[in-house]
Amino acid sequence: MPGFPSSARNASHWLPRSRRSPGEARRCLERLLGEVVGGERFIDTGLLLVSELVTNAVVHGSSRDNRVLLELSADPVRLRIEVHDALADRAPVLRATDRDEESGRGLLLVKSLSEKWGCCPRGGIGKVVWCEIGPALDCPEGVV
Repeated sequence: MPGFPSSARNASHWLPRSRRSPGEARRCLERLLGEVVGGERFIDTGLLLVSELVTNAVVHGSSRDNRVLLELSADPVRLRIEVHDALADRAPVLRATDRDEESGRGLLLVKSLSEKWGCCPRGGIGKVVWCEIGPALDCPEGVV
């Protein structure tokens, strides 16, 4: 029925190699989750993880002339985020960071907040870094 969210949605978006791309990726995710039954339960973790994956692809996984592809898939029980880039020889690396470092924690966040995550070759050229999350648990009444 028009005006009612459906149970599952997919979206694809090409993003430039730009510091603005993580923000555009967040807006794409917000639009998608607005069309999914229960999509609001993915929003907080999803926004953080899409930002981290797109930032990594823009900074480490693409050359100046390449774009990255954001693929999103959501239904009431799962959100999958995929970021495709053109550099297959640069697999993401989990690394320990010093508490005072300002960067380097992105993949640690992805690992700790997602149910599954990984990296695989992309058909043709490049790689795909992906993660899947479940919905946040609903808060009991009166708890904020």
